[in-house]
Amino acid sequence: MNSDIQQFKTEFFKALAHPMRIRILELLSEGEKNVNELQAILGSEGSAVSQQLAVLRAKNVVASVKEGTTVIYSLRDPLIKDLLAVTKQIFDNHLVNAISLLEGIRSE
Repeated sequence: MNSDIQQFKTEFFKALAHPMRIRILELLSEGEKNVNELQAILGSEGSAVSQQLAVLRAKNVVASVKEGTTVIYSLRDPLIKDLLAVTKQIFDNHLVNAISLLEGIRSE
């Protein structure tokens, strides 16, 4: 079972390993959106957005529901929003440490 969870984590983090996919997840953290909305916000071609959504869908990170001719996307698990927030906190901590290091070097 331990290897199962490790494999899940590996595949999950691979799904997150692209800047546009992270941005899509950030946007979906704010609420459901369709491809056209995501494309407009991202300022990217629909095909690029669709490709990244396909990866996220294949890895069960996002859910999709068809409403007429429109597909609406959402986060499959609301904890993804928390994961993104924790990642931002980790970045902030690294940034604070880097600034402290630079200030220490500057004062020498």
